[in-house]
Parts: sequence; structure tokens; C-alpha cells
Amino acid sequence: MKRRIVCFGDSNTWGYNAKTKERFPEGARWTSLLAEMLGDEFQVIEEGLSGRTSVMDDPLFEGLNGYSYIHPCLMSHAPLELVIIMLGTNDTKERFHLTSYNIAQGIARLSQKAKTTPAASMGGFPKILVIAPPPIEKGYSETEVGPAMGSECDLKSEEMSKYLKELLAVQGTEFLDTKGLVPMNNIDFMHLDEEGHELLSKLVFHKIKSILSY
Repeated sequence: MKRRIVCFGDSNTWGYNAKTKERFPEGARWTSLLAEMLGDEFQVIEEGLSGRTSVMDDPLFEGLNGYSYIHPCLMSHAPLELVIIMLGTNDTKERFHLTSYNIAQGIARLSQKAKTTPAASMGGFPKILVIAPPPIEKGYSETEVGPAMGSECDLKSEEMSKYLKELLAVQGTEFLDTKGLVPMNNIDFMHLDEEGHELLSKLVFHKIKSILSY
């Protein structure tokens, strides 16, 4: 059986292309690039959903709370060796009224739930890697996503990773911060372009090599 990895995230894991408003194809998404680098021994399972939050119910759209979904999601894909969580971008939306620290708390809570889901082989627990997504860039507010996102999303996104690093260190959870390493696009400033997907895939690949023995 292949060694299975679930990538649990939002539109940047799903592969949203801000230029076409469709999905990047296989071979462009970071998840599929990661699968190519890992090779035939691994199976990378894409669990990206546009608009997904870490722990918040969205009053405007159904089914976006990652905390409610992650247990059945992981159990349905068992046995798993690793779960990669990359969330936080949508949690910055003004309508959720969360501080950057609150957002980090939500992701840490989600991580803890994943760590205690018996989705590894023989009822064990999978390893968890949490990625802090690239921060939303300031220009987002002047694009078509601005009215829906609200104000100060870039500031909360920028600050979140430092708190997340601290909270995950207490948990003993593996962490990868992409801030300063992977840029967002120059269209809506909150989604990855093809270059961003490629850069992220390489960072994740090298991090996985330090987590898993193969």
C-alpha cells in the first residue's frame, strides 16, 4: 500500500487560478507537484475547499468549517502517514471578527484534533504538518475580493504565523512558515500563481523529508 498524505486546506490547496477563475491543472498545483517529487511510493490526497476556515462557521456559505469536517475526512482516507494543514487566509475575513492570535488559536485547535484522530495504520495517529500560508498582500483591498474580505486582512495574515509557531511548539507539531518565501499573485494578492505553487511544493517536499524517513 502507498504511503498516504492528506493535504487539508482552502482554495490555495484546491488550486484556484485568479486569472481564469478556474482550477490550475495537474502539474501546476503544489499538491500534484509534491506528488511528482515524492514518487510512486506515496499518494497525495487533495482536500482543498475554497473558503474553508479552521474553526469558524461562515454565515454566508455552507460547510466551510474545517474543524467540523476534519475527523470524517481523515478517517475516510485512512490509513494516513501524514496530514498537511494549510489554513488561515479565510479566517482573516472581517465578518469573523478574529484577531491574528485568535486565528492562530483556531488552527492550533484544528491541528490538535487531527493529531488525535486515529487515522494512521492500526488505529494510530498520523503525523501533522501545519503550514502558515503566504500572507495576503496589501493590494487585495483594491481588487474584486476586497468588499467580501473586509478590512485589515493583510495585517492579520502577516501577524498570524508568529503566534502559530509559538502555539504549535507547545503542541510539538511540525511547522512550516512560508512568509517571505512564497509570494501571492499580483491579481487579487491572496492566491498563489503558478510560480507560487512551484515554490511551495519544493518547500513542503524538503520539510517532509525531515519528517518522514524514506
